[in-house]
Amino acid sequence: MTLSLRGKLFISQTPHLAALVILSVIAFVTVTAIGNSAKNIIHENYRSVLATQRMKESIERMDSGALFLIAGQRSRGAAQAAENRERFEFELRIAEENITEEGEAEAVRKLRRLWNDYQRGFDKLAEIEDSIALRSAYFTAVEPAFLAVKGTADEILGMNQDAMVRKSERAQQSGQRLSHATAAAAVVAILLGLLASLLLTERLLRPLARLSYAAHRIGEGDLDARAQVSGTDELARLAADFNVMAEHLQRYRKSSLGELLQTQHAAQSAIDSLPDPVIVFDAVGGILNTNQAAESLLGTELSDTTLEPLARLEPALRAVLDKVRTHVLSGKGSYSPRDFTEAVRIESAEGARYVLPRATAMYGVQGGVQGATVILQDVTRLRRFNELKDDLVATVAHEFRTPLTSLRMAVHLCLEGVVGAINDKQTELLHAAREDCERLQAFVDDLLDLARLQAGKVAMRKVSLPISDLAEGAIAEQRMVAQQHKVTLRSELSPQLPETIAVDPERLGLVFGNLIGNAIRHTPECGTVTLRVRTSTAKNTVRFEIQDTGPGIPQEYQHLIFQKFFRIPGSAAGAAGLGLSIAKEIVEAHGGEIGVESKEALGSTFYFTLPTSGPP
Repeated sequence: MTLSLRGKLFISQTPHLAALVILSVIAFVTVTAIGNSAKNIIHENYRSVLATQRMKESIERMDSGALFLIAGQRSRGAAQAAENRERFEFELRIAEENITEEGEAEAVRKLRRLWNDYQRGFDKLAEIEDSIALRSAYFTAVEPAFLAVKGTADEILGMNQDAMVRKSERAQQSGQRLSHATAAAAVVAILLGLLASLLLTERLLRPLARLSYAAHRIGEGDLDARAQVSGTDELARLAADFNVMAEHLQRYRKSSLGELLQTQHAAQSAIDSLPDPVIVFDAVGGILNTNQAAESLLGTELSDTTLEPLARLEPALRAVLDKVRTHVLSGKGSYSPRDFTEAVRIESAEGARYVLPRATAMYGVQGGVQGATVILQDVTRLRRFNELKDDLVATVAHEFRTPLTSLRMAVHLCLEGVVGAINDKQTELLHAAREDCERLQAFVDDLLDLARLQAGKVAMRKVSLPISDLAEGAIAEQRMVAQQHKVTLRSELSPQLPETIAVDPERLGLVFGNLIGNAIRHTPECGTVTLRVRTSTAKNTVRFEIQDTGPGIPQEYQHLIFQKFFRIPGSAAGAAGLGLSIAKEIVEAHGGEIGVESKEALGSTFYFTLPTSGPP
């Protein structure tokens, strides 16, 4: 009778199966025994240990209550005694219900008797008004009873602790014996497996070697290679199927060349039909393909790889393509721009145009990144519209400033009584109007600051400052606000930090104020806000983190948090949503990056990085 490959493998694995059954039984017995030992220790002794320790704590606190009575703090002493009397009674009942050791029952009964004596002595002590008599009663009756209770509790504690040690040693010895048995069974299983493998290796591997050789020849391009077929088992059927596949592959090669060329032409036509420039890179960054829009916009024949076409591009565009291509090819996934600030200016025959880079990865059969497709989206009209919008906002804010200043002055003069006396109701309304004017003034100032930052009209006046002074100053400015909100404000500085950093202190103060102020406002009472400064993973960079213990930011809003006028739905009214946008502009003007890490119910961490190198 001819056995199938499945039957041969099954027979070869019979010793392994037997050994595994034995190992499983031994392991089950071992784990069960150890588990039962631990369970018994916890059930029999650990409850009594915990109860005894808690009784000691309660009697000590109750004795402290007696000392409060002697010191004249009768209400405090009585309250503390009442609270701990209930706790002691509760734990004593647990000890009475968990008698496990010889002599423990007698000790617990003794403890109950001494406890009752202590309670009676304490109650009598509480009734004494004279201070001298109070002290005498404590030292003659209460304190000896306290020491007796505590000593008996120590006896019960020691009794159970000794029992836990004995049981643990027995469990350890049992585990060692079972471990030795498991190791012996494992050695037997390994020996049996090796023996079975040696007996069957030759018979099983010989047809596999022939099949492997045929596959190697096919891989080298010899489509005439065929595997030798012998027998009727699964390996023989596999060899026959391999030969059929080789024949089909041979016929496919002869017939599919034209189809492949047709598919390639269709794909190229599809790419050429796209209005935006498309550049396809291979796994090492070389150009595989482009469309007509890319060659027209960039003014060069990118498909001619021998001429190094990327070197002829404008430096700004070349840098962006290198950045996007490296991002995708390094395995970081697709690349999408954050906003219009990443748009690249390109001079073309039609004038200046702006493009936004987007990139997606191309994956091979095995799942690895085989290339990247980069699309340069023409956003010229959208960018100009955005600039017009920003100009309009800046103009409106500027025009608001003068009448708003006049309005604030008028309200102030009315409140000061310059134009005549006003009643209480008028004063209340004018105060509300002044608060609204101040809020509107801050909003207008934020709009103008943001507009100037985005337009590049605010020069960064950098000076070299100690990092420790920078962090301490940021904490000091927000200390009073934190106290008003009952929030703990602290700082943590890494010891590996450089001594100084070149920043614009005024502008960076706005960043700290916005980030720390937001953290304080969104942290509940008794929460903590931490300013942490440490070295970044990037070279020559310092990372500043503002961590809070607030409710966190939902995941779907985190990518929008730095946009102008954005506020999380459902958040409390107040700020206009410009603070984080201003912070982002200032950090990026310093050459840094800003971001947020947050999980709901676990708090948020806003961070930004600043370079340490370069002239101030």
